[in-house]
Amino acid sequence: MPGIDINTATQDDLDAIDGLRGHGFEIVRYREERGRFTSLRQLDEVPGLSGKIDSETRDRLTV
Repeated sequence: MPGIDINTATQDDLDAIDGLRGHGFEIVRYREERGRFTSLRQLDEVPGLSGKIDSETRDRLTV
């Protein structure tokens, strides 16, 4: 099953994922300010997410 693309997902899409709940706004804002994500590791650069995303959550995402 393909993951949710963090480059096209809406704030609501991201907030619906366990592990990202409440951080959709920050992810979308980061993407709008800095451009598309090229790696899931870039999520650690989003304010409030550094080191908080577990492997199970990352497995549900794609770029």
